[in-house]
Amino acid sequence: MKTQYAMALTLLAGVAIGAGAVQGLHAQAKPPVYVVTEIDITDLSAYMKDYAPLAQATIKSAGGTRLAAGQNITVFEGAPPKGRVAINRFDSLEQVKAWRDSAEYKEARKIGDKYATFRSFAIEGVPQ
Repeated sequence: MKTQYAMALTLLAGVAIGAGAVQGLHAQAKPPVYVVTEIDITDLSAYMKDYAPLAQATIKSAGGTRLAAGQNITVFEGAPPKGRVAINRFDSLEQVKAWRDSAEYKEARKIGDKYATFRSFAIEGVPQ
């Protein structure tokens, strides 16, 4: 009988420790960061040919993921964006800052600035 109580107590202790560890891991997980960019393009064909592939490559190499990009925008309130909108996901704000500060992005952006003006901001996602 003592063996059964000892086993039950050990099992309960293991479950409690495991639950605590899972809660700790969830508390440490950072929510993703989303970068939203409005792009007012003056030369769409040059933008798509010369800039977009470079910009997308810098995002990917920095660990970001393109979630949405385009001009088919449905507006529910307020003024619509003038051109394209892009939404990219990163694991942290530090990752976004490293991407924006990278030499690759800065070089690509010199090309992008010839064909468009940009309005960009980051927002932290909600924990899932």
